Amino acid sequence: MLLTERQTVTLFHPPASLTLESGGRLGPITVAYETYGTYNGANAVLILHALTGDSHVAGRYRPEDPKPGWWDPLVGPGKAFDTERYFVVCSNVLGGCQGTTGPASLDPATGLPYGPDFPVVTVRDMVQVQRALVERLGIRRLLAVAGGSLGGMQALEWAVQFPDQVAGSIPIAANARFHAQGIAFNEVQRRAILNDPAWQGGRYYPGPGPAAGLAVARMLGMITYRSLESMEEQFGRQVRRGGEDAPWQDFDPHFSVETYLEHQGEALVRRFDANSYLYLSKAMDLHDVSRGFPSHEAALARIRARMLVVGIRSDLLFPPQQQRGLTQDLLKAGVDARYLEMDSPWGHDSFLVDHHLLAPTIRDFLEELSQGEEAGEPLRPAASHPEGRRWA
Repeated sequence: MLLTERQTVTLFHPPASLTLESGGRLGPITVAYETYGTYNGANAVLILHALTGDSHVAGRYRPEDPKPGWWDPLVGPGKAFDTERYFVVCSNVLGGCQGTTGPASLDPATGLPYGPDFPVVTVRDMVQVQRALVERLGIRRLLAVAGGSLGGMQALEWAVQFPDQVAGSIPIAANARFHAQGIAFNEVQRRAILNDPAWQGGRYYPGPGPAAGLAVARMLGMITYRSLESMEEQFGRQVRRGGEDAPWQDFDPHFSVETYLEHQGEALVRRFDANSYLYLSKAMDLHDVSRGFPSHEAALARIRARMLVVGIRSDLLFPPQQQRGLTQDLLKAGVDARYLEMDSPWGHDSFLVDHHLLAPTIRDFLEELSQGEEAGEPLRPAASHPEGRRWA
């Protein structure tokens, strides 16, 4: 059994605070992370989590824990991310609520939770914090970065921003810039939170906050994470509460799919902060690797890493044509890129469900990267990094 523990480190102590893309500054920043395996100087893999994920990617904190980490089937001894070969690191993102500084953290200037005073952060800001963590751990170069959804956005941003520090990148069910429909989905979810009277302008601590709004946001989010075929297969028109006549009687949830969404909303409320949901979904909206560069092509041309882009056949939130298009753009930019499409019916959540469709390709890709690093294979030249410009 793989056992682990959450660790924390505090970085960016003032005056050496983090300069955000917005132009603001933030510090100190506490980062929660977990590590697996032993670092040998050339085997570090950084795994990046999705919107409501955390640093607990694999294993258990105690043998009696009923549920392991969120990617446990892929991370551990003998698995795709083999912790007997690789040193795996996973950290909670900036703006999160699972140990890393976010809106629920105490503002050192006031001694109170930041709440709405927490600055808007971007995927690029998250990656800057991860880079500082990696350096603190003594890692000079990452063998690979990997993640799905918001984590995939980070994996791609790593390859663009730090081309000399990443040998390989595995963005899964993600894109180079978030699209209009995804922004629309996120906006409706945020409105559910913002329109809940219990949000109180974001200053609801230490109270429970906008539980009803966060639950509704999660319900909509779960719809975007699933596909029509998976919904039909799992739920169809089954009635779970009150018998077959119940749906005719009132507006309570009676269909199985309704009670499923209700359960998902309640479960997230128990473990996640509504303000973090606002900030992290906004970071997804702002994601665009070309920001600050002359063009989309110029940003991708900076990449020196080998790229394994993964799409999902049934993905509603990140349709696979986006990953196919990203792969073509990478190839046109001269990047060593290949594409894997998961033939899974589970929609966007497939990378968290059908692990067997990912494992062989990831295992082979990491082996290829390891052999390349050992052989000292030359990397393609990186495009120059122009003076960045603020997005605000």
